[in-house]
Amino acid sequence: MQDAAAPREFNTTHWSLVLAAQTNPKDQASKRSARKALESLCKAYWFPLYAFVRQRGNSSHDAQDLTQSFFATFIEKEGFAGADPKRGRFRSYLLGSLKHFLSHERERRAAKKRGGGVPLLEYDAKDLERRFVLEPFHSCDPDERFNREWAQAVNHRALKSLKQDFERRGKGAQFDAMKESLTGVEPDWGGMAQRLGIGDGALKVAVHRFRKRYRERLRAELAETVLDPRDVDDELRCLVAALLAQ
Repeated sequence: MQDAAAPREFNTTHWSLVLAAQTNPKDQASKRSARKALESLCKAYWFPLYAFVRQRGNSSHDAQDLTQSFFATFIEKEGFAGADPKRGRFRSYLLGSLKHFLSHERERRAAKKRGGGVPLLEYDAKDLERRFVLEPFHSCDPDERFNREWAQAVNHRALKSLKQDFERRGKGAQFDAMKESLTGVEPDWGGMAQRLGIGDGALKVAVHRFRKRYRERLRAELAETVLDPRDVDDELRCLVAALLAQ
């Protein structure tokens, strides 16, 4: 664990690339890298923003339009100009920027309808609304919904990365079996051992390693959205709390 008194090291994460572009406004290579990094982050967290806008009473069509227009504006200007390195968590900054955008959305939409020629991020409109309707959520607070959907997105990306790693090594079936150990529900250990063709002792070791690798992937995803590595633990606690809040 990193010493709390140790100086912060600058890690080249997605979000740090974005903020670094502020210090080199004339560096075109830096700006291009920052824009690419910001687009990657925005694509990863499209749905949490859509769910927030939708939860505030907007129709599906209007929520799609507002979210797309927000991202177009955010990527073009605010993601570079408005971020405060002292408040370096992408999750918090993104939601704050969206709230600011929505408070002025009439003026913005009049000036720039659906991005005004800015390249739009791709999304599946039917999938957005299907997920919004089908995913159970019992709070009417859009902020809570956003945090839960953000946590779900981070978790999904971590699992996807881990699955791809297993599949590259020809162990996709092993991933599918051991994924049951992450649900919080006691898995069928006997059935899992039988599917994997290993004994109880070997299964315990394999599951322990699997859970460790999953936590590493989860932390890696969170690390892309903060500046200080010490913030990852706080983000992880927020993620767990959001997933448990239903």
